[in-house]
Amino acid sequence: MANAQAKFLEGNLLRHITVMALTASVGLMAVFLVDLVDMIFISMLGKDELAAAVGYAGAILFFTSSFGIGMSIAAGALVARALGEGDTRMASRRAATSLLYGVLFGAGFAALVWVNIRPLAQLMGATGDTLDLSVGYLQIIIPSLPLLLVGMVGGAILRAHGDARRAMVATILGGVVNAVLDPILIFGFGLELTGAALASVAARVTIGATALYPIFRWHGGLERPTAAEFRVDFPAIVAIALPAILTQFATPIGQAYVTRSMAQFGSDAVAGMAIISRLVPVSFGVIFALSGAIGPIIGQNFGAGRHDRVRGAYRDGLIFTALVVILVTALLFLLRGPIADLFNATGLTRDLVFLFCGPLALAWVFNGVLFVSNAAFNNLGHPYYSTWLNWGRHTLGTIPFVILGAGWYQGAGVLFGQAFGGLVFAALAMLLVRRVMRQKEAPVTDEPFRRQARLIQLFHNRR
Repeated sequence: MANAQAKFLEGNLLRHITVMALTASVGLMAVFLVDLVDMIFISMLGKDELAAAVGYAGAILFFTSSFGIGMSIAAGALVARALGEGDTRMASRRAATSLLYGVLFGAGFAALVWVNIRPLAQLMGATGDTLDLSVGYLQIIIPSLPLLLVGMVGGAILRAHGDARRAMVATILGGVVNAVLDPILIFGFGLELTGAALASVAARVTIGATALYPIFRWHGGLERPTAAEFRVDFPAIVAIALPAILTQFATPIGQAYVTRSMAQFGSDAVAGMAIISRLVPVSFGVIFALSGAIGPIIGQNFGAGRHDRVRGAYRDGLIFTALVVILVTALLFLLRGPIADLFNATGLTRDLVFLFCGPLALAWVFNGVLFVSNAAFNNLGHPYYSTWLNWGRHTLGTIPFVILGAGWYQGAGVLFGQAFGGLVFAALAMLLVRRVMRQKEAPVTDEPFRRQARLIQLFHNRR
């Protein structure tokens, strides 16, 4: 019998998706909103090189955050599947091993990035004073990556249990800490970018601590794995985490190429793109949260063999995506003037902000389709499909179009080119998900597949 904690096996799927996505997005947007406030405060200082430095640093931070997203995807998928199978002990153990591996790998990855910060910033196109500012900002934030991993993996574990509200609270508290410290450190102590970086570190500490507490208080804690269990869980975690991390890396690498392409049009263009990069997660936080929100719903039902509900969750996720993007785009268009004024945007910077707050935002429906499809692949046992699609989207679906767009329409063309490639890969993702679902539902009829099924079952029995 499925465990009572597997709450997504019954009830209206669209309601589950809406509740999970909205609660998760509130927490995400609390953090993203603070990043937006950072940019507002920095814009108030009246120094274009500071805004540009944040833009370059943001591309690298996006890269490091993607590592955490990949680990959290693995933790959420494994815990949700175990709950769907009714094995609460395995769910607790997998939660513990996912956290431990996340912190260990995160520390190593943070060290690798930290010693290469300057070359990475130069690769983004940063030069002169802007380069020095970007490096100083990143040298403070990068060492806190393991703390971010604790918060992200802890939040994924909570969502796997269906506890999106407490996962949301953790990120909200982190956002509050950041929002309070930002003006104090940036203006009160005159630390400018250094103050913004220190506030971000404090927020990560807060998120990590407040994500762990409810796991111990309400969800059975983390079962301490034996050395043998720690080794046994490694392949299961890596089987999802590695392709998920590779999948997530595609996005910042594609964004890094876009940042470098935009740099040829000057600091105003980079500043405009930096503002847009802060507007995107705040505007589409619900879409960003959708992958993590729908993953446990698909994972629990797949673990319980409820293929009809797996199909329904994917379909309702696409419907939810389209409704959110249309609504948000309409609001951005109506508020495009006040938004540009908020950042004191003028000239090319203002033109780029206006471009985003208009028809270009509609292209986010394609990104939403990819997010929902990636969640399906990760929870249906085909995480590498997400990897190939995401890399295709951010290489073949970005680079040639950005080159053409920049040649025809300069800075605006860069944004058009970046958006255009999503259409083809969203369509491919939908077709591939439907194929995977049909394969999972098909009965095993011939001997080779029966042997494979027996081997898989034997592996699961040995866990």
